[in-house]
Amino acid sequence: MHCPFCQHHDTRVIDSRVSDDGATIRRRRVCEACGERFSTLETIELKLPVIIKGDGRREAFDARKLRGGFDRALQKRPVAEEQIEAAVRAVVHQLRMTAERELPSRRVGEFVMAELRKLDHVGYVRFASVYRSFEDVADFREELDRLERDIPGDGQLTLLGDDEPRLDNKKKR
Repeated sequence: MHCPFCQHHDTRVIDSRVSDDGATIRRRRVCEACGERFSTLETIELKLPVIIKGDGRREAFDARKLRGGFDRALQKRPVAEEQIEAAVRAVVHQLRMTAERELPSRRVGEFVMAELRKLDHVGYVRFASVYRSFEDVADFREELDRLERDIPGDGQLTLLGDDEPRLDNKKKR
């Protein structure tokens, strides 16, 4: 680390502290040549894949866009903020684990849909309707049928029919 005062190439760390969120380390340094002290911040740099859009454009991954997609799908839905944050982290983790430099946006959408499906069925259908470009009511009906067939009652509100939530895997009689 070069000294910002005299540009000498040798500095020594005299104190290190981890930030409250654990994401950065603050290091207090002293220059061996001029004796001046200064602080540096050390953070982890994680490379996420570049996203290939439908029209072929390439964009750097943007976690704010990802969060915005979750927020739009779950707008006015009874899903806790912590659950949404955990879902966003899960998608980012999946992106990291692919170990690919470029990833089609379709794949990111599939990761998002998988997380939404666990969180809230209505949010999932909202996202799917845009993501899969539903053309008419029949497309919605197909997706709802598939969702109700694939996922037994898991404590979420039902999509169609019952006015009461199913709190267990037993069907209402």
